[in-house]
Amino acid sequence: MGKTYERIDGRLRTFIEAQHLFFTATAPLSGDGTVNLSPKGLTGSFAVIDELTVAYLDFAGSNAETIAHLRENGRITLMWCAFQGPPNIVRVHGRGEPVFRDDPRFGQLLTHFPRIDPAPHGLRAIIVVTAELVRDTCGYAVPFMSYDEDRDLHGKRFAREDDDSLSAYFRKKEHVATSLDGLPGLPLPLPPTTV
Repeated sequence: MGKTYERIDGRLRTFIEAQHLFFTATAPLSGDGTVNLSPKGLTGSFAVIDELTVAYLDFAGSNAETIAHLRENGRITLMWCAFQGPPNIVRVHGRGEPVFRDDPRFGQLLTHFPRIDPAPHGLRAIIVVTAELVRDTCGYAVPFMSYDEDRDLHGKRFAREDDDSLSAYFRKKEHVATSLDGLPGLPLPLPPTTV
């Protein structure tokens, strides 16, 4: 039922880019560490860079588990489910890297997201993933669900922050600078963007 692909193109790319929601999974190297699974959304915050590279915008939040795990070991899986149309699940297993705002690559990477204004969302990093294994499976058990619209709460909450107040917000959160398992998370204070 499942199939492995050499690259992200054609039907796979079309499917991935049409989804409004995807999930990221990461874990630390420690066998008793915390596995992290996160939903990601906001239209325009995901991009296929090339046939083996995808990226998404990492916005302000109460944790930074994905960043911490990627800094430690780079392992990540992304997953998309068809909640409308023909059933399908696509997974991209690969190596990920958080590209922080002071990285010289940041500005060029940001050009891949023309459909979203990252400013009101407290952009922390761009997560870049290089695919090592691309697979799809049937998705027969995934329910039909309709997409109505993106929530505007995230933008409303973080639009009133600047770099200094965002850094202060992140310092107050127990698991932003350090993960649940004590790994280095988001570097603070937030550096200014290179763009």
